[in-house]
Amino acid sequence: MLAPKKVKHRKAMRGDRIRGRATRMNTVDFGDFGLKSLTKAWVTSRQIESARRVISRYLQRGGKVWIRIFPDKSITSKGSEATMGSGKGTVDHYVAVVKPGTVMFEVGGVKDSEAEEALKLAAYKLPVKTKIVRRI
Repeated sequence: MLAPKKVKHRKAMRGDRIRGRATRMNTVDFGDFGLKSLTKAWVTSRQIESARRVISRYLQRGGKVWIRIFPDKSITSKGSEATMGSGKGTVDHYVAVVKPGTVMFEVGGVKDSEAEEALKLAAYKLPVKTKIVRRI
């Protein structure tokens, strides 16, 4: 699964509120088709890996897949019996912050119907509403 090799700060602040639309990574730049988010969410590294596996299995070694998001935000969790005031928990997993309009995956080098079906299957694995977009 994806995780950063080195980080400046091990434990990130939550930053619960995701505001606005994506101003970068909002166009299909590498492939022919892309999976664009319509809502905001934290996408975990497990969900990204699951979607990637679905796409690559469906395409059966044909074409190319680009993952445009990377989980670089650490999420901590405390033990179930930890008392108040015992500090922040240990790093549990990593997430990517996804805003509406972010192109998360791209596919190229395959037939249109195959690319659309692969991205549709990947969309089931993600916690955001998505739409399939074409390169302009």
